[in-house]
Amino acid sequence: MRVLLLCLLLQLSMCSVNEISAQAAGIYDNETETDIDKAAKNLFPDAAKDAVIADLTKALTDSILPQNIYKNIIEDIHQSDDFIRSLHVILHLDPYLRRLVDKENPLGSNYEPSDLVQLKSGLYSLNNHEVIMLRGIAVSSLEEMAAAARSEGITLVVSYAYRSYTRQNQSYSMHVRNMGQREADRISARPGYSQHQLGLTIDFGSVSNDFAKTAQGIWLLKNTSKFGWSLSYPNGYEAVTGYSWESWHYRYVGRELAEFIDKYFNGIQQYALRFLHEYEKITFRY
Repeated sequence: MRVLLLCLLLQLSMCSVNEISAQAAGIYDNETETDIDKAAKNLFPDAAKDAVIADLTKALTDSILPQNIYKNIIEDIHQSDDFIRSLHVILHLDPYLRRLVDKENPLGSNYEPSDLVQLKSGLYSLNNHEVIMLRGIAVSSLEEMAAAARSEGITLVVSYAYRSYTRQNQSYSMHVRNMGQREADRISARPGYSQHQLGLTIDFGSVSNDFAKTAQGIWLLKNTSKFGWSLSYPNGYEAVTGYSWESWHYRYVGRELAEFIDKYFNGIQQYALRFLHEYEKITFRY
């Protein structure tokens, strides 16, 4: 029901008050402004909008956002429809673009994308002798981004992308053996809990934080969101993401969600995905 209300709210917000009134009640130019306002209100009662805003507010609260982000979004949803319009679009995209995968929300052992594509060197380079796979939905964006970087004299280097549950288990176990579980958990996801299993994540370049100082690292940080990519584990946010800084680790979320992350969540992917997760728990009851 709440999803239907959100859709109705958005449909109505895309029309002028006069258009809504004319469609719903047959009101024409010679009728009064009071009648037009009344017809629009009858078509979309305040109580319905209030219900949608109540769900959004609860999801924002449950997301445990910084106060400034929470306050700005609350003000936006009361003053305009921009946030709700963006949310509506995002909820109609591939759900795995927004799927929260972190230390508390796993994919499980059986998930494997059905549209994996083997990457080939060309516009970008491959820094690995292994087969590197990425979901088809992200490949064209990677190519477009690589072409833009190359036009500025920068070649993007892809080191890792899709990693299966089994491969992640091997990687995580190696880290545990080498540094102990506590430190391993700061830098490596347990099997089933890795963004790499989505097939939407790329590790670029050297896979060390020296990467942040390279021309490639600087260019990516500045430009990726234009192409639908988002830095997953930014510097200084380990308490939020659960992982230490990874300047090389980018996830494809799509242009709409990347813009949403930048505009409303200060560019912090985890905040936005956690909000979407909490909102869907409320509206879809999963």
